[in-house]
Amino acid sequence: MQKKQYQLKAGDKSITVEFSNLAEQTNGSVMVRMGDTIVLASAVMGKEDRADLGFFPLLVDYEEKYYAAGKIYGSRFMRRESRPSETAILNDRLIDRTIRPLFSDKLRREIQVVITCLSIDEENDPDILSIIAASLALGVSNIPWQGPVAAARISWSEEKGFLVNPNYQEKEKASLNVVVSGPNDLINMLEAGANEVSEEVFKEAIELGQKEISNLNKQLIEIINEIGKPKEEIAFQEWNKDVEKEIETFLKDKLETALYVQDKTERDDKLSILKEELIKYLESKDYPEESLKDVGSIFHDQIDKVVHKNVLEKDKRPDLRKLDEIRNLEMEVDILPRPHGSALFMRGKTHALSVVTLGSPSDVLLLQGMEVTGEKRFLHHYNFPSYSSGEVGPLRGPGRREIGHGALGEKALLPVIPLQEEFPYTIRIVSEILSSNGSTSMAATCASSLALMASGVPIKSHVSGIAMGLMTDGKGKYKILTDIQGPEDHYGDMDFKAAGTKNGITALQMDVKIKGVNMQIVSDILDRSKEARFFILDKMNQVISEPRKNLSPFAPRIFTLKIKKEQIGSLIGPGGKVINKIIEDNEVAIDIEEDGTVFITAPDENKAQSAIQEIKNITKEFVPGELVDGKVSQIRDFGAIIDLGGTKEGLLHISELAPWHVAKVEDIIHQDEKLKLKIKKVEANGKISLSLKDVSHPKDDEKNKRNKK
Repeated sequence: MQKKQYQLKAGDKSITVEFSNLAEQTNGSVMVRMGDTIVLASAVMGKEDRADLGFFPLLVDYEEKYYAAGKIYGSRFMRRESRPSETAILNDRLIDRTIRPLFSDKLRREIQVVITCLSIDEENDPDILSIIAASLALGVSNIPWQGPVAAARISWSEEKGFLVNPNYQEKEKASLNVVVSGPNDLINMLEAGANEVSEEVFKEAIELGQKEISNLNKQLIEIINEIGKPKEEIAFQEWNKDVEKEIETFLKDKLETALYVQDKTERDDKLSILKEELIKYLESKDYPEESLKDVGSIFHDQIDKVVHKNVLEKDKRPDLRKLDEIRNLEMEVDILPRPHGSALFMRGKTHALSVVTLGSPSDVLLLQGMEVTGEKRFLHHYNFPSYSSGEVGPLRGPGRREIGHGALGEKALLPVIPLQEEFPYTIRIVSEILSSNGSTSMAATCASSLALMASGVPIKSHVSGIAMGLMTDGKGKYKILTDIQGPEDHYGDMDFKAAGTKNGITALQMDVKIKGVNMQIVSDILDRSKEARFFILDKMNQVISEPRKNLSPFAPRIFTLKIKKEQIGSLIGPGGKVINKIIEDNEVAIDIEEDGTVFITAPDENKAQSAIQEIKNITKEFVPGELVDGKVSQIRDFGAIIDLGGTKEGLLHISELAPWHVAKVEDIIHQDEKLKLKIKKVEANGKISLSLKDVSHPKDDEKNKRNKK
């Protein structure tokens, strides 16, 4: 096999890049390695243009292989990878959002980039390597692309300060983790999670990341210049110039009237009517049918130009708001009677309904993946039905967008969620987008925060989020937009989402449609987003400012007690017989942790207390000299077996029945009789000896009197 290797310097770590004929039928491929984590990236371009498409057909796939971690997963009947995990989808989106802006949107060739993780260690995350690998596979290929791009993860904590490309353990302990990527020294993608970290720390982290990707890009350019193929000459989509000029003339006095309307529905209707009028006008001009195929694209390009020009020159937005103005906010809690918590957050025509469900500790999501295994007790799911945007479409479960938006909201809320020791419930939030007009993910975050407080989950504080936009002229002039919607989102140059509390940022996400932005723009947007976040937080606190003291009457009740680890076996019993009987008799759920923590989840307190008493009886440790209650379960010649509750039994020897000689056990006690007894002795093996004669008992005196007579 032919090989050519290079070494990249990333922070204080080394990355090995290997080109070979391993995937030789691709347009470009590369294997990238850090430690024992290895990814293979391939880039393939179709042979023909897809003139029938009105968009650039790019596919990006990140493939997890369980063998990479030395694991066999799946059901017993399906021992192979099936649908991608959430981690794989989020990695896929990281790569896509980084490389997509560097393709021409007029390209109509199908292009697919596939990144396969072949090996993974327990230190180095494959996501950063995957972005670099995708960049190199495209860079050395003959595919038209304006790369390369590079990526770096920056973490920060008060103890260790800033770290470049931290390992898994360092990431876990950090207060901030941000992925920074982009071409040259520009930034075109950000993805971050943080534990209420200030804007100033974020700026330092992103600036450090910018320096790292600039350094990496210089190294990538050297490699591409040395071994890269010449880029294929492809005829990009070309519009008919006469048609384009005709459209521009027709729309000159009409487009602004239709576009600059406060109400979204009215605006959409006017634009739709204008487009129909345009098509009829062009058809009347007897243009060949072939020349009219791009009318839709040209129409949208004209809207793009008008939106940019008016924002940059006049500070004029399509719905006539000021650049830093947030749309009208409406909020309400307790929307639904039976769920454990609910809230509605409306920002203009963006409406999100979030619903909280509280479950037992056993309701956790089990994670079984190449990178992550374990349990997850806080879940945020996001749904975007087609009716929310006034469209018709099949409902086929969450796609990549829904997974990504749900994960962003979850990341934003996680820092305020109480620890399991404080609140043992499994928490699931579902955000339903009922109406969409920009930044539904941030609306879902706000609605979820309100719903959590309404449900009584003791979150530390509210979390709000806002989407910021950008308009640039490509020559250095730019304007920042607060709370983007509709045309600003579709035709703008950036989508920047920031969420957090009054104490700092908890989640951040940025992608762009242009090649990238500089640090000054990022810094300005961070400052502006803080003002908007605080404004929304104040409005949310006016609706509900702290978690309710009591849970919904329909929520389960969870009680906690602690037993010794060596008592777990006794509580479970052979084959689970003991614990299953408690569960069945009391209609509860019981979860036992390895450290002996026991969670009892019950529909009401009475059933929970009954189960708790049974558990206490089973795990009770008896002490010599202690007085106990017991019931005669068996009578033998030598004494009696006493049921002490739970699974515990003790022996009451005939010599311990009375302070005199007893000839027959039945002379003193009877089957099923309840007695007050004293613990005489507890053996090392757990056997218990009991005494009746050492206990002051009313019938002792009567029997003593009869004996004397």
